[in-house]
Amino acid sequence: MGGLLTLFPGQGSQAPGMAEHLWGSSAAREAFVEAGDVLGWDIGELCRHGSMEDLTRTDRTQLTILTCSVATWRAIEAEGASFEVAVGHSLGEYSALVAAGHMSFADALKVVDVRGRGMQACAEKRGGTMSAVIGLDTEVLEEICGSLGDVWLANYNCPGQLVISGSVESVRKAGELAQEKGAKRVLPLPVSGAFHTPFMADAAESLAEALAGAQFSQGERAFFSTTESRYPEPQELADVLARQLMSPVKFVQSMEALLASPEAPGEGLECGPGGVLAGLTKRIARDFKVASTGDAGSFEEALKAVKKNGDADV
Repeated sequence: MGGLLTLFPGQGSQAPGMAEHLWGSSAAREAFVEAGDVLGWDIGELCRHGSMEDLTRTDRTQLTILTCSVATWRAIEAEGASFEVAVGHSLGEYSALVAAGHMSFADALKVVDVRGRGMQACAEKRGGTMSAVIGLDTEVLEEICGSLGDVWLANYNCPGQLVISGSVESVRKAGELAQEKGAKRVLPLPVSGAFHTPFMADAAESLAEALAGAQFSQGERAFFSTTESRYPEPQELADVLARQLMSPVKFVQSMEALLASPEAPGEGLECGPGGVLAGLTKRIARDFKVASTGDAGSFEEALKAVKKNGDADV
């Protein structure tokens, strides 16, 4: 393949002012207007001027990251860029599907609104938490989680960086056992729910109902699922996205499979707030060229590269 891989971030990448650098692009501004029309409130104002407290509400966070990510890609696309394949991390799969043309932006906004509210409700009902485990073999942590109740591996982010999720007590105990087994660090994450576990069953049910009303198409570009570690067919996408809430994010497995395939992209660009996925990808494949667009400087560099090359080689 040899073309561009676009990566779209998930929840946790939000930051105050995360859309300010996009406002010079008419294509980006139009994306915020479109989102505001669908949702019935000014999401652009929140993404530009909202406080961190406002941005970390699960029912709003997911919509802001989706909108900023789509707006970022549209701004870059307006300068002539294209890509071969899109991937996303958890929530980022919706941004990837919109950019690849498999799902309309309006449908994604409506579904993610339900997704965020459902996850918030599950968190309030069942509680739970998540912790990052640094520097421990995957097999060892899987064994620890398997020996306890109510704790699961939720994110396979990159070699040496895993996330566990479950009840507060089980996550705490798993963290202690991980350190006894040699983990360098265990870092509690600032979340109020056990995402990507069976604790999200009620949210997955309401999400499935919302997804049943969305339209999925073949799209213009490829989408590689980090839930399934493969290219799903359009008719599978609703089921894949519903399962995603209770399934681990297999980012490292997906990137390894994608970059080792005959259709491997030649370089990558993270589109959206922050630069987490660019950093993870560099740890997975050190020689793979990947850039981010999460601040004014990196965004301008991406635009300059597109204008200079006149194609997808960002």
